[in-house]
Amino acid sequence: MEFFGIPIDKELLEKLKQHWLRIQVNLINDIDKDYGVFEGTTFKVARFAEWLSKRKIPWPLLPSGAFDLQDDTFREMARSQPEIAALRELRISLSQMRLSDLAVGEDNRNRCLLSAFRARTGRNQPSNSQFIFGPAVWLRGLIKPSKGYGLAYIDYCQQEFGIAAALSSDPLMKLAYQSGDPYLAFAKQAGAVPKDATKKSHKIEREQFKACVLAVQYGMGAESLAQRIGQPVIRAKELLRLPRETYRVFWRWSDDALDYAMLHGKLWTVFGWNINVGTNVNPRFLRNFLMQANGSEMLRLVCCMATESGIRVCAPVHDAILIEATLEHLDGVIKHVRSIMAEASSIVLDGFMLNTDVETIKFPDRYRDERGEQMWRAVSNLLENITKSGCEHGEPLPAQQRTQTCSGMTTRPILLS
Repeated sequence: MEFFGIPIDKELLEKLKQHWLRIQVNLINDIDKDYGVFEGTTFKVARFAEWLSKRKIPWPLLPSGAFDLQDDTFREMARSQPEIAALRELRISLSQMRLSDLAVGEDNRNRCLLSAFRARTGRNQPSNSQFIFGPAVWLRGLIKPSKGYGLAYIDYCQQEFGIAAALSSDPLMKLAYQSGDPYLAFAKQAGAVPKDATKKSHKIEREQFKACVLAVQYGMGAESLAQRIGQPVIRAKELLRLPRETYRVFWRWSDDALDYAMLHGKLWTVFGWNINVGTNVNPRFLRNFLMQANGSEMLRLVCCMATESGIRVCAPVHDAILIEATLEHLDGVIKHVRSIMAEASSIVLDGFMLNTDVETIKFPDRYRDERGEQMWRAVSNLLENITKSGCEHGEPLPAQQRTQTCSGMTTRPILLS
C-alpha cells in the first residue's frame, strides 16, 4: 500500500537544524523560568521535588523511594497535570531529539518504514526519530499542507473502550460508549454522579473516572492511581473496584479470554492475527491483546478502503489516519473517510460502530497540538530572535565550538543531579 507521506515545512526544519544548539540552551532559560529545576543543562531532582511540593503534586516513586523520572511517567502525569507538559517537552528536546534523523525527502514529505506488524498486537512501530509523530509533540508544528490543500487528522474516539464493549457484548459498556462520553457515563452508571451530570458540572469526578479506566487498562495499582488523581489511596481503591462491579459482563469475558489463553496458549483477532502464549506471560497484556490487536485490524482496513477510494492517505498514526485533499474537496473527503472508519469498525465489531474525531488543518495553517503549544511558541520566538540578531551571522558553528552558543553556554545530553 502506498502512502503519500506527511507534508513538512522543510525550510523551517532546515533553520531549526542550523540553530538547534543555540536554541536548546535558550530553551532552558525560556521554559525553565516557570519551574526553576535546571542548573545549566543539569536537571536538579531536588529542585523538581521542591517545585512539586509547592504545587502539591504527588509524583510516582520507584521501589527505592526515588522519583520515577522515565519519560512514560512524565507523559502519564502530564495528562492529569497539564503544567508538566512543557517540562516534559523540554526534557525530550534536550536529551532524545535529533532533528537530522527526521526522514524528509526532496519532495518535502516525511516518509519512513512504518514497520507494520512489528508489535505483538500487529500495530505499526515506526522509528520514533524518523517519524514526525515520534519525537517531542511540539515538533508536529512542522506539518503544514501545501498551498491549495488541507489536512485532516481523523481518529477513533476511545477506541479500546469501544472495542471492549463490542467484543464482550456488555450492554452497559455499549451504552456508555454510545453516549459520546464513556467516562462520564461510567460515573453515572456507578452512581458516583447524578444522571443529569455534565462534563462541566462534574469535571473532577469525570477526570477521576477517566483515570480509573486508563488505570485498569494499563494495570495501574491503587497507590499509582492515587498519586495520579491527587486523592487518598482508599479513594483509588474504591475507583478500581467500580469497573468490575459496573461492567460485570465485560469482566467475565475478560477473565474467560485470559483463562483460554493460559490453557490453550493462544488468542487471535477477528481476522486471524494471533498471539502464542509462552511460559513467561503478562496477564495484563493478554487481557488487553484483543482490544489492541483488533484496533490494529480496524486501522489497516481503514487504510485499504480509503486508498481504494482514491483518498490521499498521508500516513496511519496509531488509531488515526492523516489524509490530504484540495481545500474545495476537503470537507467532502473528511465526511467520506469518517463513513469508511465507521464501516471498518462495524466489520471488525460485528455491527457495532465506533465514533471518530476530526482535526482539520488548512493552508497556510500548520498542525497544532495543545500539549506542545508552549514549546512551539518558545522555539519559534528563539529562532526568530537568533535570525534577526545575526548571531554568528546565522552560519553553522565551527567544529571545535559546536557545544557552544553565542552566550558561551554549553549544550550536552541532559544530566540528573
